[in-house]
Amino acid sequence: MKKQVKILSMILIVMMVIASISSVVCAAPDLSQQIKDMANGSGKQPTEVVNLGKTIVTIMQTVGIVVAVVVLLILGVKYMIGSAEEKAEYKKTMIPYLVGAILIFASTTIVNVVYNIANSFNG
Repeated sequence: MKKQVKILSMILIVMMVIASISSVVCAAPDLSQQIKDMANGSGKQPTEVVNLGKTIVTIMQTVGIVVAVVVLLILGVKYMIGSAEEKAEYKKTMIPYLVGAILIFASTTIVNVVYNIANSFNG
């Protein structure tokens, strides 16, 4: 019975995640061409490079947040269903998870700080 509950809960979580992700669309017009142009040195303006960087960081952050939420849901369900020994193991995995989640959520701020420091050196 316990195994059936675990399987059913995992199926429900996967279905909820698929339903919530299906409406998220991240698209950039011809992003690969922009990257090729930058590699060939076609004289892109600095603002275009900054905008491309912001687009890439935003996409990476969105994917990271989705993955972090999915992992949190899975760990939460496993924690609720698990025995006392399994709960202790899940508590041990929570610290690296929290550090990673904080870094994902703070990544935009970190990138902006590095960008501002680099800009201050350039004049």
